[in-house]
Amino acid sequence: MDKVKAALGGISGVHVTPWDANGEAHWPTMAKIVKRIADGGIHNIVSAGNTGEFYPMTTAEIVKTHAVAAEAVAGKTLVTAGIGRSLKEAVETGKLAAKAGCDAVMVHHPLDPFAAPASQADYIIAIAEAMTVPVVAYIRSDAIGVADLTRVATHPNVAGVKFASTNMMLFSECVRATEGTSAVWVCGLAEGWAAPFYALGARGFTSGLVNVVPERSLAIWQALESGAFAKARALVSEIAPFETMRAKYGNGSNVTVVKESMELLGIQVGPVRLPGLPALNAAERAELRRVMTNWGVLSAAAAE
Repeated sequence: MDKVKAALGGISGVHVTPWDANGEAHWPTMAKIVKRIADGGIHNIVSAGNTGEFYPMTTAEIVKTHAVAAEAVAGKTLVTAGIGRSLKEAVETGKLAAKAGCDAVMVHHPLDPFAAPASQADYIIAIAEAMTVPVVAYIRSDAIGVADLTRVATHPNVAGVKFASTNMMLFSECVRATEGTSAVWVCGLAEGWAAPFYALGARGFTSGLVNVVPERSLAIWQALESGAFAKARALVSEIAPFETMRAKYGNGSNVTVVKESMELLGIQVGPVRLPGLPALNAAERAELRRVMTNWGVLSAAAAE
């Protein structure tokens, strides 16, 4: 538990899932991607997260993804397995992930349109009580109240809460309510939101950018950890055009931008599965090339 909590205070990098020409998962490429992120110094690798296209994947693909990631890391860093859907599926896939060598599981926010707020907390807690490894709770809505979020955050088998709502008032209330407890709060909205989250008591953040330029994520994390907020803001400004592109279409291009960036780097990962945006248009792709050229990871010729 202590090891997982410590890793959550770093960067939780969510790796993509590469598809081959037939639309099937390409496991050797996935292993290389995970190893690249681990070699880049990322503290916690999240397997089958949203950047990994969790919802368009089959359960069998999710189980295999966890195993491939754990084997690729080979103990170099921690691996947290994304689980969810029905309670039974979540528990079963979580147990298989632990057996495959994953260090923790992350419970995806339940998407049932009729889910009751308190019952969503109960769902996470039920999984936590069934797991032999620590649990990370992924919260993407501000529908769950402070009392129920506190129940989740302070559960003995919950290592931390990945808070991915922009409701900063709710977040600050949760931090205050759990002060002096074992609760760990993590910025679940990536680099761009990390500074305000840090100011309110969070530590660590999630990232899809690590698939492309892990060194930039690490630089932001190091600045925040040292209290250099001005430097962190400057570094975030440099990645802002990239993150703005990911936020288009109601975040529908979130994974698309990451994957197309990797393709520009020569890492073949294929398109995004529906209902995500399969590919960028020509103008968006040209803009992405310009962003990456400004970062110095593509030559000027590649941007033309």
